[in-house]
Amino acid sequence: MGTPDFAVPALKALHQDERDIILVVTQPDRPKGRGRKLKPGPVKKTAMDLGLKISQPTTVKDPVFIQYIKELKPDFIITAAFGQLLPPAILEIPCLGAVNIHASLLPQYRGAAPIHWALINGEKRTGVTTMMMDKGVDTGDILLSRTTKIIFEDTTAVLHDRLALMGADLMIETLKGLINKQLTPIPQNHAKATYAPLFKKKDGRINWDMPALKIYDFIRGMTPWPGAFTFCDKKRFKIYKARPVDKKVLEPPGTIIRHFPNELLVATAAGCLSILEIQGAAASRLDIKTFLRGCRIEHGNRFV
Repeated sequence: MGTPDFAVPALKALHQDERDIILVVTQPDRPKGRGRKLKPGPVKKTAMDLGLKISQPTTVKDPVFIQYIKELKPDFIITAAFGQLLPPAILEIPCLGAVNIHASLLPQYRGAAPIHWALINGEKRTGVTTMMMDKGVDTGDILLSRTTKIIFEDTTAVLHDRLALMGADLMIETLKGLINKQLTPIPQNHAKATYAPLFKKKDGRINWDMPALKIYDFIRGMTPWPGAFTFCDKKRFKIYKARPVDKKVLEPPGTIIRHFPNELLVATAAGCLSILEIQGAAASRLDIKTFLRGCRIEHGNRFV
């Protein structure tokens, strides 16, 4: 059970490991693009390419769907970013358990956006965890976990792909351990749990009253979705890449400060931020040198 890109490596790994995948369950097709035509998600596309049987229930709580899963008699149910919470009536079906891959070191960052929040909070490491599923959100007993360092230049997009591959490898190892009875599920310490709620598009607005390093981490966490943005003279600018600069400034946060011709420096609560890639309204994503050739932003202007 899975839907977005994060779940694709796990599906491919299970297929390559010659596991008998009797069904792939994924979210219904969603309207996309200007024409708003229904299009399949990444997991469905992969399942179709692999010739696997697919089911797309509107809700997994549908009694007809639950009965269908019962009749399949699966050994395991495996989920990765599926998008629906499984009810107890489904969790109790597989004889060897329902196992989930989560993109954090549980109990840290339970929820839908663990990669985003790890970057925004300036974490130095993260990882993936496999767990036995229960009725809560990412609250089940831990099976295995693997850690990776967060590189200073990582964005959500880059870290997402790295963790997706790690999760796929960890899932194969987890299944082998469970089948061979070599794994003992370990209860999570719920007192140490933190949460990673999903973002909306409006949440990408930059708060220039934060220090430069915090804004840098925020931009990394917001890239590519929902995107970090700001306004200047009522025009919207999306910032894709920046770097913090240890420079003492007296100007109010958000102020464009004096800079070299091909540099755009913005004052923050501590230090300043050098904008490296930016996109104006109805324009393309550009490196700052190219952008400044066609769009002059004078020092003294403010991002808000």
